[in-house]
Amino acid sequence: MLDIVVCFKWVVDEAYIRRTSSGDLDFTSVDYKISEYDRNAIEAAVRLRETYGGRVTAVTVTVPEASKGVKDALSRGPDQAIFIADASFKDLDSSQTAAILGEVLRAKTNYQLILCGEGSGDAYAQQVGPRLAEVLGIPCAAYVQKLFIEGDQVIAEQKAEDFSEVVQMPMPALVTVLPDIGTPRIPGVKDTLMASKKPVETIGRNDPARMPEALLKSVGMTASRMDRECEKFAAEDADITRFVRTLKRKGVLK
Repeated sequence: MLDIVVCFKWVVDEAYIRRTSSGDLDFTSVDYKISEYDRNAIEAAVRLRETYGGRVTAVTVTVPEASKGVKDALSRGPDQAIFIADASFKDLDSSQTAAILGEVLRAKTNYQLILCGEGSGDAYAQQVGPRLAEVLGIPCAAYVQKLFIEGDQVIAEQKAEDFSEVVQMPMPALVTVLPDIGTPRIPGVKDTLMASKKPVETIGRNDPARMPEALLKSVGMTASRMDRECEKFAAEDADITRFVRTLKRKGVLK
């Protein structure tokens, strides 16, 4: 039986972030969601199960308050979930997340194929998937837009800037997928109700043997800004000349 693991992250819904007058970001009224890139990974995992059979386990590393995300993930098709949760997991960097995932997946699953989104919807570091593959010592293909299974081999079509390539890897293997892999399904009422009946294993802070030190630390976050001078230029020769001079003065033209 094909044992598929799909990793997902519960992130801030950017639609609820507000900018204060000082330029800071206000998170006091935010809601949360599964990272959109991880929804693609969940969809890919479920489609593989529908095509080749097997079982899909959804896994996340997060805080205890994010249990709603587990139900959301299960409503999208996985058979079961592992909820790795502790208050100290709030601001993990990619190396910490990968280390915790690797330890738990070794102990709790018989993974053959691990799927991740290309990046998370908040930091978008694109590091957890490759780092997790390194931790587990398995091959990894990134930016995959098509995925097939042949025997004990994974066949993945990777997308680059101006070309694509097809790679073949033995399982167990890890793949990070692009949104091109497939449009995520929208859970219905029945899917949401069934999600509550699916098995979820909760793992706390004391279960992983160690917490690695963070390699990346966020020291601040401010909203982007665009200053406008609101200069008007007419279609006359004099204004066109002034427009070109302004662009040169600003360094846009040289």
